[in-house]
Amino acid sequence: MQGHRRQPSIELLELMGVVKENGNEPPPVFTPLSYDYVLVAKLMEDRERHAKKQREYIEQLKIKNFKVTKIIYDNLVFYGIQAPKEIFQKYRYLLKISDACSGTSTDSNISLSTRIRIVHFIINHTQISTKENLRDLMKSKVFETRFCLHEKRKQKELKEEWARWSACLKGQPVTKVRDYFGEKVALYFLWLGWYTFLLILPAVIGILVFLYGLSYFNSSPLVQEVCESDTVMCPLCDRVCKVWKLSDTCSYAKLSLLFDNNGTVFFAMFMAIWTTLFMEFWKRHLASFVCEWRVTDWSESEEELILELVNDAECRPKMYKHSYLRTALVLICVLVMILVIIGLTHFLVVFRVFVAGSLAKDFKSNLGAMLAGAVLHFLIITIMTKVNRIVALKLCKIEETRTFADTEKSFTVKMFTFQFFTYFSSLFYVAFFLGRINGHPGEYVRLAGQWRLEECHPSGCLTDLFIQMAIIMVLKQIISNVFEYFGPLFKKFLGKKKRQHKLQRKCATCYLKDDYQLKEGQELCEGCKLRDWHTNYELTDVDSFSLFNEFLEMVIQFSFTTIFVAAFPLAPLFAFLNNVIEIRLDAIKMVTLERRMVPKKTNTIGVWIDILEAVGVLAVIVNGLVIGVSSDFIPRLVYRYVYGPCVNGTAGVSDCMSGYINNTLSVASMADSRVKFDPSQMETGGTNVTSCSYKDYRDTDFNITHQFWLILAVRFAFVILFEHVLVICKFIASWFIPPVPMHVKNDGLTDKFRRLQEDLKYFKPDNVCTP
Repeated sequence: MQGHRRQPSIELLELMGVVKENGNEPPPVFTPLSYDYVLVAKLMEDRERHAKKQREYIEQLKIKNFKVTKIIYDNLVFYGIQAPKEIFQKYRYLLKISDACSGTSTDSNISLSTRIRIVHFIINHTQISTKENLRDLMKSKVFETRFCLHEKRKQKELKEEWARWSACLKGQPVTKVRDYFGEKVALYFLWLGWYTFLLILPAVIGILVFLYGLSYFNSSPLVQEVCESDTVMCPLCDRVCKVWKLSDTCSYAKLSLLFDNNGTVFFAMFMAIWTTLFMEFWKRHLASFVCEWRVTDWSESEEELILELVNDAECRPKMYKHSYLRTALVLICVLVMILVIIGLTHFLVVFRVFVAGSLAKDFKSNLGAMLAGAVLHFLIITIMTKVNRIVALKLCKIEETRTFADTEKSFTVKMFTFQFFTYFSSLFYVAFFLGRINGHPGEYVRLAGQWRLEECHPSGCLTDLFIQMAIIMVLKQIISNVFEYFGPLFKKFLGKKKRQHKLQRKCATCYLKDDYQLKEGQELCEGCKLRDWHTNYELTDVDSFSLFNEFLEMVIQFSFTTIFVAAFPLAPLFAFLNNVIEIRLDAIKMVTLERRMVPKKTNTIGVWIDILEAVGVLAVIVNGLVIGVSSDFIPRLVYRYVYGPCVNGTAGVSDCMSGYINNTLSVASMADSRVKFDPSQMETGGTNVTSCSYKDYRDTDFNITHQFWLILAVRFAFVILFEHVLVICKFIASWFIPPVPMHVKNDGLTDKFRRLQEDLKYFKPDNVCTP
């Protein structure tokens, strides 16, 4: 589409500062400095069998007219691989006649990123006589590793414009990233940049909601009622715990009000609409860039067929397979794995019960149990992430998918499902079960008939959820970023220390070749090749799932930011601050600390778009339940308009919530034979008490009151109304905003019309077959 105008959507992103483009200039053509690909092996003088396979594999590449250069350094053997022109000519021809790839660029020159992608496919699908391919040979240690080379000039440009900490608040050169790393990496950074930019508004509103709660920190009648109360509360555990004063938890009540106030209801509704707008506008920006890069009609499956034919013209296509037995087996394994993860949540519950019993004497409201449980949950997440990956990969092997794209999609769905349950099972317990199934003094629910379940503070359970989320989300982000950055940095430093011989400096001739355009067939000398290859070898290894790890981290964060946002209004702020760092951290890591990723072509972010849509719908449901069931919003509402002092007009407007805390408490008397507290537990301040209070709506005979059923009915009514209104709003917003801008559709239509018009010039009536 030469000469076409810039996409307005792209210009809007430039104006916002999300991206930084340089107009409609064509992608630059890079002449390879020192070969397309490098294989590395250990010297195998004592392992003749491995050496024989190594030689046979290299010979297979030479049969395909690949140029292979061998350089030995210390105990390493480097094989520089350069593909012949015929391969790329064949690729261009097949791409041109392909139906699904007809809209893609078919220029006579091929960039180095495209060369790398083609060579990567061919060397991975080249087999020796034993039917082993490169992956098999690497598993058996015939070859140690493989990698494509960084381009020094382009690497320097990306460092100056993008991959540095001082560029944190600048737009991203997404098209340059695409030219170097391929569309897949570019779309990841485009998505992350758009997501980070849109987090600004939720972060600001989240701060306002927090400040709204802070403004009532000392003046709220609810806080004053707790802080000035003489109410004696029942022991939190058996034997060692004693009765305690409600006023002892004054600070906890203040903390609860920061995150459980009327502002969180508005914020949860806003975030549900925000999620929809984020997704719909993302689809529009994606369509604009895909159109700009001319990959709208590109097909991953057809591209793979083209590469298979380029590799071997006599090959047969790999057929689609489906087995109900394998599918059933995978489904059963997934369900078993989910049950195991839920079982770990039960382990966390047991752990919290034990800790609560041990610390209840010193920590009121089970604060110690919450903190200990959150830290243990984080450790379980760290361990289970590795286990989940292994299980997901094994299940993908059972499925026997046709292409790597199918494998990647299947792996993504399974891994995200496992990680979602690992991260959120404990949060669902805290949000919807903690303090609701613990029973009452006459009949406590116990584990194994001995240990009591935890109780909620009279101010509500939402603070427990907030603390759990804050620890997991913030701790995970900090530790993950530290390891992501300093891990590769330390490996790079360690690699230099381990060198047995110092590599020579680049010679003057080759130094100049880096600064001027190379002529056809020109390359570096052997010493400079070795320096270049070894420098890339010392960088941190990357694989096909390296970008998947980055996406998974961000989508999990997106889930935290949207699903339980009613309990943690500051989540968007922490996510925004993390992402500003994350963008540059990932850029620095990819450009300077890691080996170059194999450039992958695509026109979408894949199955992640479906996962994000599912998370958006789930966020509406969960936030409705959090506000309606977990928070005290509904009980306060019912009290204000049905049971409060303002109902009879006996108090001013500012005192309408007076007596609310006391209204939520029930009394247990030691005179009741069902109450079995030890007499030593009923002592406080040197005096014995004959009764204590606990949070519930029960009468003196432990029967549920009418108020409980009224509140329950209003809770369900609110959840249904909240979810239906927001789902309707989401559908209206989705319908109102077209996923593809009209100018993109018109550009595509015009481009196809011109191509058909061009083909019509070669039409000859004699070539038409008549029936």
